[in-house]
Amino acid sequence: MELAVIGISHRTAGLALRERIAFRVEQACEATDQLRARGVLKEAVILSTCNRTEVYGVARERSGDILQAMEMFVASYHRLAPAEMGSAVYRHSDRDLVRHLYRVAAGLDSLLLGESEILGQVREAYRVAMDYGSTGRVLNRLFQSALEVGKRIRTETQIGSRPMSVAFAGVKQAEVLLSGLENQRIMIVGAGATSEQVVKHLCARGVPQLRILNRTTENARTLVARYGGEVLPWEKLPEVLDWPDLIVTSVSSPEPILTRTHLEAAMTVRGNRPIVIMDLGVPRNVDPAVKSLPQVHLSDIDNLTEVVEQNKRAREEEIPRATALIEEQIEGFMRWQAGVAACAAYAQLRAVPEHKREALLRQHLAAMPHLTEPERLHFTCLLDKFLNGSGNHSIEYSHAIAEAHGKS
Repeated sequence: MELAVIGISHRTAGLALRERIAFRVEQACEATDQLRARGVLKEAVILSTCNRTEVYGVARERSGDILQAMEMFVASYHRLAPAEMGSAVYRHSDRDLVRHLYRVAAGLDSLLLGESEILGQVREAYRVAMDYGSTGRVLNRLFQSALEVGKRIRTETQIGSRPMSVAFAGVKQAEVLLSGLENQRIMIVGAGATSEQVVKHLCARGVPQLRILNRTTENARTLVARYGGEVLPWEKLPEVLDWPDLIVTSVSSPEPILTRTHLEAAMTVRGNRPIVIMDLGVPRNVDPAVKSLPQVHLSDIDNLTEVVEQNKRAREEEIPRATALIEEQIEGFMRWQAGVAACAAYAQLRAVPEHKREALLRQHLAAMPHLTEPERLHFTCLLDKFLNGSGNHSIEYSHAIAEAHGKS
């Protein structure tokens, strides 16, 4: 059994590459199907957010080629040459993978340290994969423990104080650009989780004039019923660009929904009255060429530098406490993983004569180079208890079997 992840994030790749490798929900399900059908992985979860795309998997067999096979698959799926991903791709396995996922869930690897959105995004990616049937006992255990770690860090440290999100950072940046939001006319394009957070932050600032457009009108109406404002028909988007002082976009679309042509026409009608656009979509919702238009101020999620730095300074003192908690939880998962391996090895060991067991045990240990010395000791002690317990199964073996299947 080998755990493996490959991915890119805001730390390794710009927005132009991140948006090309992003997976929509239906694509994530299709991709996990293909990974399993081709025999690359037996379990898979794809996490794709505005700041990262990661493919987590359990290999069918321990192989040095598994990370490369996953990377080649992602490049092929998105019709990229592997060289286009190049050094932007990071690769982790086993203990390093567990540490990475725990850090992600805790918000320690986020653009905004301790951001509130990522834990929900990890939970949703896991839910989609589990409902689709692409997870098994290993990834179920891994992601459940990651969610627990993320929750504990936000509860037991100050990493999650004054919850930070991309939506909050976008609103803060717009507030600076417009010298306040109280008297501004604001249009929200999209009605998903990020858009709802944007609307919530705007309402907290007393924004009086708010319009919302979304492909699914009912979702826009739900936001208006909860926070106030006006719903506009999606197809009217190009026609109403003369109205707002601020546009915030966050929709799932493979192509820009606002182009240079749209904004050129709107600026003529507006008499070149300035407009601020916050594009929080990945892939981007607004054509970057819009930036060259006079009086049009376009920002995307990679332009939130000042807010990011303020957030980091306020929370970074809590990083050592959060890291210590993560390391503690890693040990628990690795002991569980060693127990699962011991259960699998037990069936083989008890089927051979006692004088051949030591050689077979060495083969099993050689196939698990990722284990630390304490984990190897735990593995061999479990096997010794299993093999020398009363009857066919010792109490410890029965407990480990239950643990391996998530029953205790």
